[in-house]
Amino acid sequence: MKHEHEHHYDEHKHHNHKGSGVYHCPMNCEGDKNYTEPGNCPKCGMDLVEQPTLITTGTQFTCPMHPEIIRDEPGSCPICGMDLVPLSPQEDEEDKTYKDLLKKMKIAVAFSVPVFIISMADLIPGKPLLNILSQESWNIIQFFLTLPVVFYACWMFFIRAYNSVRTWNLNMFTLIGLGTGVAFVFSVFGMLFPDIFPDQFKTESGTVYLYFEATAVILTLVLLGQLLEARAHSQTSGAIKELLKLAPSEATIVENGKERVISIHDINEGDLLRVKPGDKVPVDGEITDGNGSIDESMITGEPMPVEKGVGDKVSSGTINGIKSFIMIAQKVGADTLLSQIIQMVNDASRSRAPIQKLADTISKYFVPIVVVTSIVTFIVWATFGPEPAYVFAFVNAIAVLIIACPCALGLATPMSVMVGVGKGAQSGILIKNAEALEEMNKVDVLITDKTGTITEGKPSVEKVFALQDSLEESLLEDIASLNQQSEHPLADAVVKYAKRRNISLKVAKDFEAVAGKGVIGQVSSRRVILGNLKLMKQENVAVPTKLEEKIIEEQKLGKTVSFIAIDGKALGYVSIVDAIKKSSVNAIKELVNNGVRVIMMTGDNKNTAKAVASQLSLSEYHAECLPQDKLNKIKELQSQGFVVAMAGDGINDSPALAQANIGIAMGTGTDVAMQSASITLVQGDLKGILKAKKLSHEVMKNIKQNLFFAFIYNALGIPVAAGVLFPVFGILLSPILAATAMSFSSVSVIVNSLRLRKISL
Repeated sequence: MKHEHEHHYDEHKHHNHKGSGVYHCPMNCEGDKNYTEPGNCPKCGMDLVEQPTLITTGTQFTCPMHPEIIRDEPGSCPICGMDLVPLSPQEDEEDKTYKDLLKKMKIAVAFSVPVFIISMADLIPGKPLLNILSQESWNIIQFFLTLPVVFYACWMFFIRAYNSVRTWNLNMFTLIGLGTGVAFVFSVFGMLFPDIFPDQFKTESGTVYLYFEATAVILTLVLLGQLLEARAHSQTSGAIKELLKLAPSEATIVENGKERVISIHDINEGDLLRVKPGDKVPVDGEITDGNGSIDESMITGEPMPVEKGVGDKVSSGTINGIKSFIMIAQKVGADTLLSQIIQMVNDASRSRAPIQKLADTISKYFVPIVVVTSIVTFIVWATFGPEPAYVFAFVNAIAVLIIACPCALGLATPMSVMVGVGKGAQSGILIKNAEALEEMNKVDVLITDKTGTITEGKPSVEKVFALQDSLEESLLEDIASLNQQSEHPLADAVVKYAKRRNISLKVAKDFEAVAGKGVIGQVSSRRVILGNLKLMKQENVAVPTKLEEKIIEEQKLGKTVSFIAIDGKALGYVSIVDAIKKSSVNAIKELVNNGVRVIMMTGDNKNTAKAVASQLSLSEYHAECLPQDKLNKIKELQSQGFVVAMAGDGINDSPALAQANIGIAMGTGTDVAMQSASITLVQGDLKGILKAKKLSHEVMKNIKQNLFFAFIYNALGIPVAAGVLFPVFGILLSPILAATAMSFSSVSVIVNSLRLRKISL
């Protein structure tokens, strides 16, 4: 295996001249340490792997469970047998894989269903099928119907089973390939040479009981699992595609006083760029002329636009308001903040391997035990058995393998997951995959964003205060009338508040927006000023001490406060907040009571963060956090052994959502957050996290019960199949009994899984 990997690596090195040129150990022995040359890790000896670059010359593929495996073509992982997925998102490749599996699934179902019905010919009342054709004829029809399932739709599973034995990485595919392969070969021999089998293995009509239906149905169920997995991988990389859409494709460059539009790829450091109203900022840089109101919610998650002037920094992908400015390009291409967020999502989504499935772990030990038991059975019967000793030996050895093939194992996890996911969807919890359900049960730390997660995510007017109570409605009428002409979100909040209070608005004249300070205009011949203290001083407005003290109190609570002045006198203020969702307080309290450590991390200022934390009785919170701060906190907690869930709603949360053991997105948030997350709460309600945790606990309990049902009949049947009861009682395990055991295990699994529909969340 080592040589194979080294050979592949040399191939990879020669064919991809435009790689990232940065190498790291896939086992993360030395943390984030990188190397500039390929080779071996000095600690563990593993081949160093090149970090993926978002600009690739050709599609490469990696294993979602073993990131050290990199191939130039699609296929299966040599270690675990899983389908390789594109290293960087390639929509066509993902669609092609999914469509190919979907086509095979349709073929498998089309042929498996008739095989299953024919296999029940003996059990259908009146035996109508046997009145049409003999059992021998139906056996031949079953054989031909099973061929497309085995040799076309599901042939890849036999290749994976062969590779797992060749490399001795025993897994689920070993068990599936061995069990279905033996069942198929046994059935072919039973159909062609029925006379070599003892009477115990024959039906009433004298034909050998065949296992074509077991072969076809097991393989079809496994194929269904692969199809669902392919869909999940496509959604995961969808997050990066959504982020890539945010990057502008063009920019306006200013050269010698003239402006022209150029491609984003042609921008160099030091270029002067014009950003017009409503445009996205093309690259990271600094404003050199003019000013703007920048929507930075994609970086900070905060809904309040930030006023920027000469000397202020601006970031790629953020959106300019109604002003125009000139900026100098300082970071271009992969160095921009947006590119780094995209890279963080890409790295985080590929840095952790899903936990090894319980069924795979059992298979690792179960397969060798079954094979050894089968061989021992053959030797014992061949040596000590009655004549024909070798026929008895062969049949019993095969019987051990057949009864050991746990048909219900194909159903055990998918059934619970499908019912669990359906139950979650009814309760407003969208779950991306089985890993999310499994991990959610173990979560002991929840990191939550503030805006849009704990709070509504929309600025709203809390109150309008007037020094004279009788003036409150009049002041609201004036400022709302003035703000009709502004596109600022805070202005929009004031107008909406007035409309809710059924206040009719008047026409405003001589409207003027003062960047970073507020607005001025004429309403009913009165000069109305709405803004901060700087604007009041600029306009020589006298501010009473009592009013200033009240405003300072509000600001300490982290609220956005604007003075209201009429004809040169400050008469009151408007307080704007991002309201806490009604459900957040109770949800956080319940999570803490359930032993979950809750930490709030927000891009907002310290005053607001402190105010929100105190209302929620939260002792742990961090303010003014950038995307990488959230990401690093999650990595730190994970290194300490915690299982971390991250709840967020913004683009800025997507790297953290991807890195966390469980990413939980608010359905009221951005598409990118939902693509990065494992779980989406449709109503954007933190109570959904409690429901998701309970659902996870119930589903995991159900899966373990199913695995027990899947194995118990088979485990009890193996000694009987081996013939331990024959010397004393003369009992051999007939194929009908083996089939009954398999049916019982499948029925038990289905009935147990359906119980999940009745749990209350």
